[in-house]
Amino acid sequence: MCRLTLLISILGVAWAGYDPTWESLDTRPLPPWYDGAKIGIMICWGLYSVPSFGNEWFWNAWQSSHSSKYVKFMEENFKPNFTYQDFAAEFTAEFYDPAEWARLFNASGARYTVFVSKHHEGYTMWPSRYSWNWNSMDVGPKRDLFGDLTRTMRSTTPHIHVGVYHSLYEWYNPLYLEDKNNHYMTNDFVSRKTLPELYELVKDYQPEVIWSDGDWEAKDWYWNSTIFLAWLFNESPVKDTVVVNDRWGAGTACQHGSFYNCQDRYNPGVLQTHKWENAMTLDKQSWGYRREALATDYLSIHDLLTTLAQTISCGGNLLVNVGPTHDGRIPPIMEERLRQLGSWLDINGDAVYDSTPWVHQNDTVTPGVWYTLKGDLVYSIVLIWPKDNTLTLGSVQSTPDTTVTMLGYSSSNLQFKDAIGGLSVTFPPMSQVTSQWVWVLAMSGINPAQTSNYAGH
Repeated sequence: MCRLTLLISILGVAWAGYDPTWESLDTRPLPPWYDGAKIGIMICWGLYSVPSFGNEWFWNAWQSSHSSKYVKFMEENFKPNFTYQDFAAEFTAEFYDPAEWARLFNASGARYTVFVSKHHEGYTMWPSRYSWNWNSMDVGPKRDLFGDLTRTMRSTTPHIHVGVYHSLYEWYNPLYLEDKNNHYMTNDFVSRKTLPELYELVKDYQPEVIWSDGDWEAKDWYWNSTIFLAWLFNESPVKDTVVVNDRWGAGTACQHGSFYNCQDRYNPGVLQTHKWENAMTLDKQSWGYRREALATDYLSIHDLLTTLAQTISCGGNLLVNVGPTHDGRIPPIMEERLRQLGSWLDINGDAVYDSTPWVHQNDTVTPGVWYTLKGDLVYSIVLIWPKDNTLTLGSVQSTPDTTVTMLGYSSSNLQFKDAIGGLSVTFPPMSQVTSQWVWVLAMSGINPAQTSNYAGH
């Protein structure tokens, strides 16, 4: 805290709104758009997309961990003395079409994107003034990759909020390694590299999500995180709409931020008291593209919709990661999943967008049933078509005013009756329902059953 006070004194900063302390920053309300959006797309793309082997930690696994899998891959496929920097010339992006990406993200039903502008390798996907000759304009595709997508989306899909991922640390940056050797009592890397990049991203591209990462080796005071966030919330061009995650220094995860990630693929299964996000991948093993991936390594559409139902019922947002190829294509199997998601949302989106958690998150009797609430309607998201076309909802009690319908089935209301164990609902013939994979009931005039499975914390 003494160091923070000294820095503020040197800078002569007068804070008009939020102070650069977690106590103050944590009082900022969550901008409403984020909670209502529910679904985002993360785009994990960088030099690791060239070897496209293992995962996006390729450089570290090869050079630091000396993983035999990665060492063998390099020895068998590349000439001696080949360096990671040599991959930059092969990062071509010749098939990168931001307009096509924007159309796909729109078709997926996503309401925000998070573009990986810099991973731990340090290569920036925009022409950063602070990453000379290690950015997408100076070496590689010779394009402003993030900027091209941002401008295209803002002109063609303005309802999708544009966000950015940024790694605070870089594995092999000499400035960072020197600070680390000094036990973080110097922060030349932060003052000369990381923070200038963040200010540059915000001023030049105005992202409405800043998804920080690479924070865990040092405390937030080393990263000057609270100073940046106070500027972001008080003075930046996105001060009223921007949201940030919780990765701003060792120990801040699940503690501070507009929303919490807590950990990758975080899916607690119970209602949380703070807004959270489930950042997960279509490829079960990697965030970046892998050429060696099998079809079974990818989530099925039913897997994806199951994760969506579990997440939003417990108050979270779902961030679905895709990993493009080195030449700028989103792999067809990933494209298919996004389009399937969008087709499902076209029918069932009322149960998702702008919804809130209900009293019960999942059913007390029947597994695979999750609930959301919007207005006067309670939605029951059913992951498995019931045996004999009869579904028992143990969390629901009927009243004289109860009605039950199914999204994607417009012929009539569904028949139901009170039964042992809960409300028994008769499904229509599956052939008459337009929804696939997962089905949604819309119920009005109901009461929650008294036995609760709520376990928020």
